[in-house]
Amino acid sequence: MGTACARMLSDDGVRVLGLDRPGAKLSESVAPIIADLTDPDAVTASFKSVKALTDTLDAIVYMAGIYDADSLVEIDEERMRRIFEINVFGAYRVIRTFLPLLKDKARIVLITSELADLDPLPFTGLYGITKGTLDRYAFSLAMELQLLGMHVSVIRPGAVQTQLLGGSVNSIRSFTARTEHYPDVASAFLRVTNAVEAKAVSPEKVAEKVKKILNAGHPRFAYSLNRNPLLLLYGILPKRLKLFAIRKILKAR
Repeated sequence: MGTACARMLSDDGVRVLGLDRPGAKLSESVAPIIADLTDPDAVTASFKSVKALTDTLDAIVYMAGIYDADSLVEIDEERMRRIFEINVFGAYRVIRTFLPLLKDKARIVLITSELADLDPLPFTGLYGITKGTLDRYAFSLAMELQLLGMHVSVIRPGAVQTQLLGGSVNSIRSFTARTEHYPDVASAFLRVTNAVEAKAVSPEKVAEKVKKILNAGHPRFAYSLNRNPLLLLYGILPKRLKLFAIRKILKAR
């Protein structure tokens, strides 16, 4: 998504600075800034690299994220911390660090998920929790930064054709093979996930949303993309009915 976004903005004449982890292959469309988002010192050091190139930024677009399927009673603490570090604290570090460079009426765009405003699902709960947290962080940030003349928006995409999509399926398969508490329902959940994620859009569709937000006179807070109708239906159910529905769907298979 980052590559598609950088290419699209660069084609429009926008100068793009790409912040990515060490060893990552950055798009030729960006000026590379290397930093591990889980390392506060590395993010602080990246500020100096950006400051050497420019004194001002028009926008920050945060797309970093990882997916890890597991049950909340079996996942080890290190893996749990890592997904929070990247999906939540990484955004906090980048925005806090680079805020001094943002111009008046600057835009901040965060990629959350179609799950962000929904109650979490089993085995993908940690991903949903972190993306929901990021979404709430973004709204709280929007409340504060509007007082400084800045706009904050989120994009809540469904399945997108990226490495994360393939990684999510592999992660669920790995969980299915190792879980001790949920061997039967986990394999059923994999089939459900494959059906839900069958319709994926290209990264360019996300880039188009980012471009729309950056060019909008008065951007909205939340933008949706390729949201699954069944998940939208799930979202409006009472919590007790959600528990019942998930139990019946998974235990019946």
